[in-house]
Amino acid sequence: MTFFESLLALLGVAVLLLQLARRTSIPYPALLAAAGVALAWLPGAPTIALDPHTALALFIAPILIDAAFDFPVGTVMRLWRPLTALALVAVLLSAGAVTWLGVALAGLPVYAALALGAIVAPPDAAAATAISGSVRMPRRTVAVLKGESLLNDASALLLYTAAILVESHGGVDGGLALRVGVAVPGGVLLGYLLALAMKRIQPLVWGTLSGNIFQFVSGFAAWLVAERLGLSAVLCLVTFAMTIARSAGLVTPPRARLHDFAVWETAVFLLNVLAFLLMGFQARTIVGSMVPERLREAAVFAAAVVACLIVVRMAWVLIYNRLAFHFPKLRGDYPATGLAQSVVVGWCGMRGIVTLATAFALPGHFPQRDLIVLTAFAVVLATLVVQGMTLAPLVRRLGLDGDDGLGEELARARVEMAEAALARIGDTPGAAADHWRYGLATKRDAMRAGSDARAGEEKRQLGLAAVACQRERLEELREAQEVGADSFLVLQEELDFTEMSLRTEEERRIEEA
Repeated sequence: MTFFESLLALLGVAVLLLQLARRTSIPYPALLAAAGVALAWLPGAPTIALDPHTALALFIAPILIDAAFDFPVGTVMRLWRPLTALALVAVLLSAGAVTWLGVALAGLPVYAALALGAIVAPPDAAAATAISGSVRMPRRTVAVLKGESLLNDASALLLYTAAILVESHGGVDGGLALRVGVAVPGGVLLGYLLALAMKRIQPLVWGTLSGNIFQFVSGFAAWLVAERLGLSAVLCLVTFAMTIARSAGLVTPPRARLHDFAVWETAVFLLNVLAFLLMGFQARTIVGSMVPERLREAAVFAAAVVACLIVVRMAWVLIYNRLAFHFPKLRGDYPATGLAQSVVVGWCGMRGIVTLATAFALPGHFPQRDLIVLTAFAVVLATLVVQGMTLAPLVRRLGLDGDDGLGEELARARVEMAEAALARIGDTPGAAADHWRYGLATKRDAMRAGSDARAGEEKRQLGLAAVACQRERLEELREAQEVGADSFLVLQEELDFTEMSLRTEEERRIEEA
């Protein structure tokens, strides 16, 4: 099979598996990774190899930009204490524990064991939120997990880079220490400067398909420039995306924003799917080259690493919870978090795309690369299955599956927005002003606490019925050749936008699987 045929077959299998995951309780990343292993052992299965350096940028850069763009800087500032505890302290503790295991049990050099620790240390909040989609976790908990996944990637990849540099330099010296020390502030500064340049260029390509291409090119370019300069590529991209997002809401044309979100959501999901499938193929190559005794040793070591990661994270999260309870400065202005929420955060240790991509990216000559990559794959698979399949039941068991406050926040914001618009219209006379006053007042009154929502729902249902009738009439006009193809597409898009504005949040959401 050619590479194109192999890729097409993989994506076809992925579609079937994603539908299976949608109808079962199996996390789709775990299903895809296991399928990758199974497919790799089929007779005639191709050998798919990725350049290690390319893999890191290809799989991580778009995902970081997408996540950072949706995570406000203000949230980072408000939650910096728990984020520091998870994204820095927890990563260091996990990486340190795995480093000790690698040296003591597997005989790895310290720098190689540190590389393994950095690879498996950062949990993936995207996996946690996707898996927990059947329950409503407290929104502060979800925000902490998302923020952690952004920042823990930076701390883990900094350790990873340091380990790779030690291996290539043959030791630690003053120049290496300076390079690692400059990586963090330098990455932040570079990301900010690139974002300022991006803000000036982006308006020139808004509303064009080339604008989407430019977004991906600029993201990959920012990663590569940071790498070439020896700076933190992760912090560069996080700063880059957050800086652009701060003003994007007011200046980005709505049509461009809707299109951008659709393109990025699809691209990021596709990269996740390919990463999990391709990791299975890599595991086949490694397992096939190991003798049975070596494979048993690797399995025992991988199991020890999985257990170590779960225990270390849970222990630290519970310790931090008790410390924050007794010392308010550790939690800031927020009330103390209950043990139940801390248990959920501690159990949200599913590893995902970053672990896979950094394992891919290890140089081919790296000491015991086969053991490290196989252990990373085992950690991802085990945490997704063990923790992933039990996370939603755990949330329900602890009584945290309830109102997450999203509906109340949306209602409050809609009231404020409607009142601002009504104030702008004021006493303007005329039928157009009356039309907008009625619609805005109806929405405002329906959203107010304790109000009768029947008027707003009646308006919504009538609107949906009217749109449906317009669709039927548009189809009749097209069949009668009274409306051409170009006009049909324009009118259909208008109806789509109108209907989407009438649908609920649940109806507008597109599921990953």
